[in-house]
Amino acid sequence: MTNDFTLYTYFRSSAAFRARIALNLKGVEAEQISVQLLKHGQHAPAYARLNPQQLVPTLMHEGHAVGQSLAIIEYLDEIKPEPPLLPKDPLARARVRQIAYAVACDIQPINNLRIQKFLRSPLGHGEDDVVTWQRHWITLGFDALEAMLSSSQQTGRYCHGDTPTLADICLVPQMANARRVTMDTSAWPTLHRIEQAALALSAFDKALPQNQPDAT
Repeated sequence: MTNDFTLYTYFRSSAAFRARIALNLKGVEAEQISVQLLKHGQHAPAYARLNPQQLVPTLMHEGHAVGQSLAIIEYLDEIKPEPPLLPKDPLARARVRQIAYAVACDIQPINNLRIQKFLRSPLGHGEDDVVTWQRHWITLGFDALEAMLSSSQQTGRYCHGDTPTLADICLVPQMANARRVTMDTSAWPTLHRIEQAALALSAFDKALPQNQPDAT
């Protein structure tokens, strides 16, 4: 396999954070190009041609662009199967995806930057309202995840067993999002424990927003 990978990323984007973790777990070195979301870099014509959604991340590999973090992660898992990010057993795969999708489909999208901007303008909500909105949806999602993970014998050191999967790749960035709005994540002890176990791995630690070249 070539190392012809380029990741269009932004240090604070939790979706890009997921892609960085996956690349690190796979041992894939990718050139990182920062897309400055606060400066509307995602709307630049050259980037919009790569990713018509004008979102990050975008992975370029051998001349092909792949958008959407979960599509990127599963693409990496297919072209570089080791270490696997999804279990082989169908039920186990479904469980990992359920946990991952609870974050990537139901918590993060309604709290991301473009939603926050729309709440502020044109809807006219102040900063306190926006933070209340974020905390509400994170709490709702984390309560469900805590119940799901704490009650299952399939939960191990990580969300599923004792090796990191797609579920952990989604959970850890969302925990960082919660702290960004000053939420105490120890209120969800199972989530907090899994996050700490993941961050002990260099693949997760290196992907942290504050460890990125474009961190400001």
